[in-house]
Amino acid sequence: LGEFKLIEHLTNSFSVYNKENTIKAIGDDCAVTQYSKNKQQVITTDMLVEGVHFNIMYTPLKHLGYKAITVNLSDVCAMNAKPLQVLVSIAVSSKYTLEALEELYLGIRMACQKYNIDLIGGDTTTAPSGLTISITCIGEANKEKIVYRNTAQEKDLICVTGDLGAAYLGLQILERERVVFLANPNHKPDLDNYQYVIERQLKPEPRLDVIKRLEILGIVPTSMIDVSDGLSSEVIHLCKQSKLGAKIYEEKLPIDTESYHVAEEFDITTTTAVLNGGEDYELLFTIKQSDFDIIKEEKDIHIIGYMLEENAGVYLADKNNHLFELKAQGWTAFKSE
Repeated sequence: LGEFKLIEHLTNSFSVYNKENTIKAIGDDCAVTQYSKNKQQVITTDMLVEGVHFNIMYTPLKHLGYKAITVNLSDVCAMNAKPLQVLVSIAVSSKYTLEALEELYLGIRMACQKYNIDLIGGDTTTAPSGLTISITCIGEANKEKIVYRNTAQEKDLICVTGDLGAAYLGLQILERERVVFLANPNHKPDLDNYQYVIERQLKPEPRLDVIKRLEILGIVPTSMIDVSDGLSSEVIHLCKQSKLGAKIYEEKLPIDTESYHVAEEFDITTTTAVLNGGEDYELLFTIKQSDFDIIKEEKDIHIIGYMLEENAGVYLADKNNHLFELKAQGWTAFKSE
């Protein structure tokens, strides 16, 4: 079924009983609840499982703790909300020492300090093997500022922040070094030429700066999602939720110079890395065409396409304007054996 169809299959029989308080249940980056007249609360949770989401051979525990927090903050950003608190739960095996867990929580503390987030609780238990981290993040926003996936409109412009594909390419570097080390434990990696892409993989940052900038510009996106599973998957999510089609342009995709070089080294097209890589944690959102003159001068926000009418399909236009149907080929939590 895959992750999202599995969630739908398991939860589609559930009803919302507290309709005055539960504004949005399952199906977006965060759930939304009403807790005052004008304010709404957003809540998200995420798990990182050793051997599935991270490999401890090349993931420093301090970086892992930091990333565990920031990827959840990214979900709150994707609702156009401000993160406030986190709860951290871990299931840990006996192979992890006290010093190792101190290093993990050092990274958690660094992320909380940087983004002014309060750690307010969690749970700790033993595990038969490995390490599992579960983070719940809570944020808030004025109810008229909350942005969902299902509210894009036909002809809206599609925008993305930052650059894409770097985290996936950083993972390729780390995986290559792991294989080399297993063959030759005396090998000392030289990673000086790959610092940016490796940092994008090990230490992603939520785009809270973009949320603040959009507020200053007076722009409320018509829909939004963060890029965690690859651009193609996220565009398709927006289209499916909003019941629209989309067209994005290959020449408009933002790619860092280092990513170009690493992709060439691995004989990977940069477009493939952008569309299918994932873990960039940039923001993908739509805006009204009337906001074009405001957004066009923003150097870190890129207009890459526009929304089409319902049933028009979801396409990538290459540099020769040939159309290719987008498919959700990014990272998935459930892979066939």
